[in-house]
Amino acid sequence: MRLALICGQGSLPRIVVGTLTERPLVCVLRGFEPEGLAADLTFRLEHLGTLMTDLTARGITHVCLCGAIRRPPVDPAQIDAATAPLVPRLQRALTSGDDSALRIVMELFEEAGLGIVPVHRLVADLIAGPGIHTVKAPPSHTDEDARLGEKTVADMGARDVGQACVIRGGAVIAREDAAGTDAMLERLTPGAGGILYKAPKPTQDRRADLPAIGPDTPERVAAAGLDGIVISADGVLLLDRAKTVARCDALGLFLWVREPD
Repeated sequence: MRLALICGQGSLPRIVVGTLTERPLVCVLRGFEPEGLAADLTFRLEHLGTLMTDLTARGITHVCLCGAIRRPPVDPAQIDAATAPLVPRLQRALTSGDDSALRIVMELFEEAGLGIVPVHRLVADLIAGPGIHTVKAPPSHTDEDARLGEKTVADMGARDVGQACVIRGGAVIAREDAAGTDAMLERLTPGAGGILYKAPKPTQDRRADLPAIGPDTPERVAAAGLDGIVISADGVLLLDRAKTVARCDALGLFLWVREPD
């Protein structure tokens, strides 16, 4: 297998490259550069067809989509000849929900002869086992809040509109939108107690865009006045696990990896 990473923002691409014994080809979407990782090539969405042709010419057989990407603006004047036939499907992707959009993009890579490798197949311990991973344990009412979080994310997932929510006092006080989890937490008025709940969408294609938390998440959770973090054990990436757990412990938060109902 000869692998290329199709990278977005955040630390995940760096983690993947640091884990693999053979460096993959690092391809970065312009404007969404990852943390601490140099690109081997940079591309525009308007040149996606040319990118796929280039990858196959280099002998690449598989790609892994990793890192955060928000919908980039598209300049029609920049669309090249190899990408022009893809425009109707790219337009559909840009106006669809996140999961639907990624399915379309992955179909295009597959039609170009490139297999899709999920990131958690490359880095086996990215998905944590169930249990409480911190010194602090969740209070007794947390299971009820987590059940509400699970139902809420499932309802959101049915509309393909997010993978996280905030529960406080037995009520949903925030839902993730296209701006992402960090923006949702930053919009919150600090209060007393509550949880951040994250889970994949019920029918999500697990080959890309699994929800994730990392070392920066506890800071934002604490700033919002929440008690801790609950993530579903069936598909949430835990980035830099030791650092994330240590930050939770330092801030007096709990981290519960919960089996879904």
